Amino acid sequence: MSAPMNTPANGNLSRRSILRGTAGAAGLFTAGGLLTACGGIKESSAQTDAVLRIGYVSPSTGPAAGFGEANAFLMKKLRTTFEKDGLRIGGKKYSVKIIDRDSQSNPQTAAQVAADLINSEKIDLMLVTSTPETVNPVADACEAAKIPCLSTAVPWEAWYFGRGATPEKPFTYTYHFFIGVAELHAAYTSLWTKGGVETNRRVGVMWPNDPDGKAIRQGLGPQLKKSGFTIVDPGAYEDGTNDYSAQIAAFKKADAEIFNTFPLPPDFATFWKQARQQGYRPRIASIAKTGLLPSQIEALGSLGHGLSAGFWWSPEFPFTSTLTDQTARQLADDYEKSTGKQWTQVIGSNMALFEVAVHALKATSDPKDRGELAAALGKAKLTTVAGPLDFTSGPVKNVSTEPLVMGQWRKATGGSKFAVEPVIVDNGAFRDIPLGGELEPLR
Repeated sequence: MSAPMNTPANGNLSRRSILRGTAGAAGLFTAGGLLTACGGIKESSAQTDAVLRIGYVSPSTGPAAGFGEANAFLMKKLRTTFEKDGLRIGGKKYSVKIIDRDSQSNPQTAAQVAADLINSEKIDLMLVTSTPETVNPVADACEAAKIPCLSTAVPWEAWYFGRGATPEKPFTYTYHFFIGVAELHAAYTSLWTKGGVETNRRVGVMWPNDPDGKAIRQGLGPQLKKSGFTIVDPGAYEDGTNDYSAQIAAFKKADAEIFNTFPLPPDFATFWKQARQQGYRPRIASIAKTGLLPSQIEALGSLGHGLSAGFWWSPEFPFTSTLTDQTARQLADDYEKSTGKQWTQVIGSNMALFEVAVHALKATSDPKDRGELAAALGKAKLTTVAGPLDFTSGPVKNVSTEPLVMGQWRKATGGSKFAVEPVIVDNGAFRDIPLGGELEPLR
């Protein structure tokens, strides 16, 4: 995860560095490269019937499969909602067809399913979520084919600069909402300094050689240093690394009492087990990209207890869905009752994805006019179940940010049927999101 600079000028921070690193590691294609990879994408012609076709791409299998856990629930709920009411736009009623695809957590597959949705399914709008490996290739395909696209659950710098945009040369058809470096910096520094756990302010970091890792190293690292933290960085590691002994030795030698990382879930599980075996025990461990979902924490057993992570949605958020009229709590309860599984924060961001999409569609006179729909996405301003979003206020064109608070995973208590539960331990500037407790040191 990464986050916004406060002003567009800060995009110069390391655009070139981010671009150099992201294009190869995650298959973030330029328009020309994408056309070649997909066998050629032709500019699709919008359908003329009264059906709006919405493509939806997420990782349901592969290393990032956890982000797709709630897809079946959301697809059923949204399809039921649209089947019942449809959408009335410009005096005309439209039915809505959602066509969902699995990226398999793979950039090449993501590009291929995007090409299929654009060329074969003739979609009017693309929605895509979760990790640069899925989101960026799909967004590139849409920008090249002039298909309006909205995405989430990727730090916005990795999405924006990683795909070649600049404040002077933004995108035309692709839009995004999520957190960025500014939100992460604010959340981390608040937790690490005000959370009640004393440390030496030395932060051991494992930032990988992938789009997220590069964006974080270039953006978050310097900001943490300015805030008085010492960064212990053994260097970028490759996704899929099996031996982290060198990194662990560096953290132990520096006595890094805070740990931070942005890994794929399997990589963190390998590292964290090795860290405990080799005697590295930080007082605080704040993680991102993994540790966001209950299943990822449960897989660690007792080693997952005490880990902290940023939460961009939880049942404690005081917001209501514009599509289902459910509060965050009601939506989470609905999910748990319907599936028997514990809520995940991806439910909120992915529901908000459709809320923004419908808001933009309704703002057009002709939802099948690509240019008009893309412009409507850029003007969207509404409060979703994930919180307020405003695409007119930046941090750069094409992007809106959202609230982020810090939660800590703990062993569930009080007769809960689930193994772990997240407790919001720092709400930073978002005082309307209630705290559930104070940060506890790792044991």
